[in-house]
Amino acid sequence: MYYEEADKPAHARTSNLNEELGQVDTILSDKTGTLTCNSMEFIKCSIAGTAYGRGVTEVERAIYRKKGSPVVHEPNGLNHIEDSADVNPAIKGFNFKDERIMNGNWVNEPRADVIQKFFRLLAICHTAIPEVDEENGNISYEAESPDEAAFVIAARVLGFEFHNRTQTSISLHELDPVSGKRVNRLFKLLNVLEFDSSRKRMSVIVRDEEGKLLLLCKGADSVMFERLAKGGRDFEEDTREHMNEYADAGLRTLVLAYRELSENEYEVFNEKMTEAKNSVSADRETLIDEVAEMIERDLILLGATAVEDKLQNGVPDCIDKLAQAGIKLWVLTGDKMETAINIGYACSLLRQGMKQIIINIDTPEIQSLEKTGDKDAVIKASRKSVMEQIVSGKAQVSALSAISEAFALIIDGKSLAYALEDDMKNSFLELAIGCASVICCRSSPKQKALVTRLVKLGTGKTTLAIGDGANDVGMLQEADIGIGISGVEGMQAVMSSDVAIAQFRYLERLLLVHGHWCYRRISSMICYFFYKNIAFGFTIFLYEAYTSFSAQPAYNDWYLTLFNVFFSSLPVIAMGVFDQDVSARFCLQFPLLYQEGVQNVLFSWRRIVSWMFNGFYSAIIIFFFCSRALEQQAFNDEGKTASKDILGGTMYTCIVWVVNLQMALSISYFTLIQHIVIWGTIAFWYVFQLAYGALPASFSTDAYRVFVEALAPAPSYWFITLFVVIATLTPYFLYSAIQMRFFPMYHEMIQWIRHEGLSDDPLYCEMVRQRSIRPTTVGFTARRAASRRQ
Repeated sequence: MYYEEADKPAHARTSNLNEELGQVDTILSDKTGTLTCNSMEFIKCSIAGTAYGRGVTEVERAIYRKKGSPVVHEPNGLNHIEDSADVNPAIKGFNFKDERIMNGNWVNEPRADVIQKFFRLLAICHTAIPEVDEENGNISYEAESPDEAAFVIAARVLGFEFHNRTQTSISLHELDPVSGKRVNRLFKLLNVLEFDSSRKRMSVIVRDEEGKLLLLCKGADSVMFERLAKGGRDFEEDTREHMNEYADAGLRTLVLAYRELSENEYEVFNEKMTEAKNSVSADRETLIDEVAEMIERDLILLGATAVEDKLQNGVPDCIDKLAQAGIKLWVLTGDKMETAINIGYACSLLRQGMKQIIINIDTPEIQSLEKTGDKDAVIKASRKSVMEQIVSGKAQVSALSAISEAFALIIDGKSLAYALEDDMKNSFLELAIGCASVICCRSSPKQKALVTRLVKLGTGKTTLAIGDGANDVGMLQEADIGIGISGVEGMQAVMSSDVAIAQFRYLERLLLVHGHWCYRRISSMICYFFYKNIAFGFTIFLYEAYTSFSAQPAYNDWYLTLFNVFFSSLPVIAMGVFDQDVSARFCLQFPLLYQEGVQNVLFSWRRIVSWMFNGFYSAIIIFFFCSRALEQQAFNDEGKTASKDILGGTMYTCIVWVVNLQMALSISYFTLIQHIVIWGTIAFWYVFQLAYGALPASFSTDAYRVFVEALAPAPSYWFITLFVVIATLTPYFLYSAIQMRFFPMYHEMIQWIRHEGLSDDPLYCEMVRQRSIRPTTVGFTARRAASRRQ
């Protein structure tokens, strides 16, 4: 799980959640930077109702590859043949190809004035910092987000180079459409209204060289179109159509708009903004947002951008393996619904033929109510609509559950706000649990955290959240396990996580291999602790009953003290560190093995009680066999009978042998260290008897020279030890052999494959693996299975 490209290893920041990594039922994942690379490439745009850009996205390649055609039909009527240049852009962040506006050709376009304003906005409306390389004079940009950097780079390549920034100005080198020469433009920077997750937009107010006051704004379509002026919607219909096409291609879109401000309007705004920023009240941010809301209206639409965020390597394979393991995956993203759906197809979260339950409130009735401005009526109608859609979805799932039909639930942010209300969230959760995959679009950071809390508390099962940015921190902290992706969005997610990894694909090995191993090891350790302490402690109780509760201990005081310290601790620690029921290769080859942890089969009450019962009958066999064998007969050649010390020493020897050999029988994967600690612990018991018995009688008390003078010379001591150990371990051995042969658990079936050398037999392995393919799962394996059934 080491990412060599960025030199980032996996890092466990919490050590008390290892076993929970093997019990995850639901994964809640961010999309950008988690499933994708968060390395944006400017690939297409829509300006003045005209679509530009002939680049081919990863999603489009997948669609046309499935159709068997390398030719992609572009919206502008031209054809593009897929080639390697589409995959590896010459300029990082820029994969745009269209000769109509490249190399200064935009001046010949019918709406060159709008194109100029469009790219000028990209070059000005940002918070990036230019850095000039002193050796070659090249300019690079430090931006808050990868998409912002992609916009500035695109503007530079297309002739609008942002090259200097001060606290009060922004300088551009741009092409003058009149003279055809590159000229320097200086814009006085007056205000920056920064982007945040609730505003979903960013604006700057500048004064150009002609003295005009301009508000330049870019943001999500959900907040931008409603802020357009009546006279600024000339290209709205075409722009919406192009944005839908971009979303279908899996692209992230932003709307660009501007307006001119009057001097009086700006003075009023600036005065209120200064007053809001100087406020020291708790609602300071709210006041700033309210002032910004006043000025960010009556905008004139310029167009829309489309950037591609490619999937990380191995994401479809990882999702497929997690789905085969029975783990549910929810994607919580801030992207548009169309974008999220197409990314879902690209990463095998969705598949053709899977029935989609889409919940949104973009109905004609609600849209007409929004135009009236009656907020109460809109809220009431929206709540009713969401509830009806949830009820309808539950009915569909219930009706088709008998035939194991796969469903996908897709809900947008506005609908999710109502679905998470107290009177509706349980119904929403029931619907979501019945679906194979869930995608929440346009989700805010707060909604991500609320959804995570709902799943965790509503299901009562282990949840895992994975994200890479500051907007995922709430989700990571709400989940039982938080996984931070150490990507390009800073370290906030990593610092709030329990485990940090560099790529989403490492989640496969983290859960299916290390998670399963940790769950099995800790479960076995705890069961073994119950067993060995009951086996040891119950012999003391039986001896007390045998002596009419005389309060005389069966063992020497130091024997009692050191049992859990020296004579039974190291083997169980070694098992907890090194044991593997199956190898990493088989864990990944048979993902259903992970369900042993989700269903908690290795730490159920039945298993705990069975180990406790093993401890009880082991103690009974040891005590009664030893006491009866040593009772009323000569212990050695001198005709002496066994004293309490001899009986205690013999029982203790049997206990040490039994609990350590029981560990040897339980271990699936022996290493040299485990051999050393098991046999070394038994050998240390004899060394301890020699050393302790050699100490003065005042210190060793009733153990003084017992081993040297009484136990070791007597053949009966060695015979009893051998007989009792075999008799005690035989029931467990027979039970394990019968279970393995006739009633094997899933991991035991895989052990048989390894033992019989059937790992290369495709038919047998496929027969075992088929148990992990469920009709309601997702991933390309399920897609192939569904196609075979049709």
